[in-house]
Amino acid sequence: MRAIKSETTPIPQPAPSKFRQLRELLVSAETEFLMEAHNGISAKIAEESGFKGIWASGLSISAALGVRDSNEASWTQVLEVLEFMADATKIPILVDGDTGYGNFNNMRRAVQKLCQRGIGGICIEDKLFPKTNSFIGEGQPLADIDEFCGKIKAGKDSQEDPDFSIVARVEALISGWGMEEALKRAEAYRKAGADGILIHSKRRDAQEILTFLKEWANRSPVVIVPTTYYKTPTQEFRDAKTSVVIWANHNIRASIAAMREVSRRIQREQYLGGVEDEIATVDDIFRLAENDELAQAEKRYLPTTKSGPRAIILAASRGNELGGLTEHHPKCMIDIRGQPLLRRMVSTLNEEKIREIAVVRGYKKETVNLPSIDYVDNDRYMVTGEAATLACAEKFLKGECVLSYGDILFRHYILPLLIESEGDIVLAVDALWRERDPDPHSHVRDLVQGSRAFKTHYLDDGPVTVQRIGRDLDEDNVHGEWIGLAKLSAKGAERVKAELAAMRAEGSLDRADLNMLFSRLVAGSADVRVLYVTGHWLDVDNATDLENAQKFL
Repeated sequence: MRAIKSETTPIPQPAPSKFRQLRELLVSAETEFLMEAHNGISAKIAEESGFKGIWASGLSISAALGVRDSNEASWTQVLEVLEFMADATKIPILVDGDTGYGNFNNMRRAVQKLCQRGIGGICIEDKLFPKTNSFIGEGQPLADIDEFCGKIKAGKDSQEDPDFSIVARVEALISGWGMEEALKRAEAYRKAGADGILIHSKRRDAQEILTFLKEWANRSPVVIVPTTYYKTPTQEFRDAKTSVVIWANHNIRASIAAMREVSRRIQREQYLGGVEDEIATVDDIFRLAENDELAQAEKRYLPTTKSGPRAIILAASRGNELGGLTEHHPKCMIDIRGQPLLRRMVSTLNEEKIREIAVVRGYKKETVNLPSIDYVDNDRYMVTGEAATLACAEKFLKGECVLSYGDILFRHYILPLLIESEGDIVLAVDALWRERDPDPHSHVRDLVQGSRAFKTHYLDDGPVTVQRIGRDLDEDNVHGEWIGLAKLSAKGAERVKAELAAMRAEGSLDRADLNMLFSRLVAGSADVRVLYVTGHWLDVDNATDLENAQKFL
């Protein structure tokens, strides 16, 4: 019997820890490189630029915090910066740990906290606490060799991951103690358990660094920082078997130069146009901060909240009956107790989570300028009716919509009732229209005859549909007055849009009002329904209405 070969899918192996990644860089057969970073975004930039590891420079972090590189930033403040850097990246960080932030006990606690935050390793220098930057002054005193070796041992004994690395930085060449002292100290630190030696120099050439590498003879990994001898070709470091090269402070220096230039230019020009194309975009910041991931997480974890429909407000007319009050702006912008009428309408819509609002302007359109609103213009408002004004906003007739005149006020409860009502096209109709204003000639009224009159005691045994709508209906057959507010479902919006197109094609659009539009829809068997309300609204057509509006609010 022939054996059947089993095919199994290889189990993906987890990525090496950041501790292991840094250790592999130190012992790599090739010369590796670390790029300086000083906060989360610079660390992310270093990572996306292709670097395998990051140098968390003490000088750069101090400078970003606005203090000197003399332990003026506490080690816990540095630790907080490191945490942001580690969270922002997947590559290891070697932190510039100055002198270990104190004695052996400070070193122990620092190593424990670095391990807890996933920092790959620490580099400590054999100088005295508080440290002074190596490039300042001459002949800085060095730590006692035995004391520094004890600090290395304390750190190794305290690390919580076996791959955490401690790099011992030898300052003998910087302080003028000579090559023999540098080699002696490096060997003592290696025997104390250091995972690598950083040999430092501030000469303009690399001769003493290359000499050290030759005499050290690859006893353990060597890290160099060619800040002052930057003209030395990198191949010379490779040829000398350098383990790691640190580009130590170039991101902070580049950012200072760029920020200084942009700030001075904006101050000088008092204008942003000259620099906008020369700096990173806001979208680039969002990308680096992974805003897209947050948006996806919000979809997964936040409760789903249904946004409101969009709204279209017809506000093209002047309002001639208001006389001089509309000489400089249309009636939708008349002040009603400290706010324009249109703003009150927008606030009411916003309260029902309606954020997409389009206003069709006409008369004195430049004065209709509330923020966060889309505007379309009916420049033929003088010779067209309401249907043509609505047609100007055809691109917004999609999905669920609320239609409204721009000169009405209504109690807030009416809008949610309308939005939640069933039907493709629903008109809010005032059943108490006679009580609102018993004078039949005081207003032009949009009268509605429904399939059933409003009764306070009837049970809901079916929808009320519009039979007729117009301004010249027989009052004996009228069941209410349309208040100028309607809801369209997605299907209803398409029906309205199609009817507007048909009216345009036959040449009847310009002279049509919304009553004619709805009458055509009813005649075409569209689902046009009635939502009865009992007052609690008004329109602002004349001076009396304006006085009533002040009282209404």
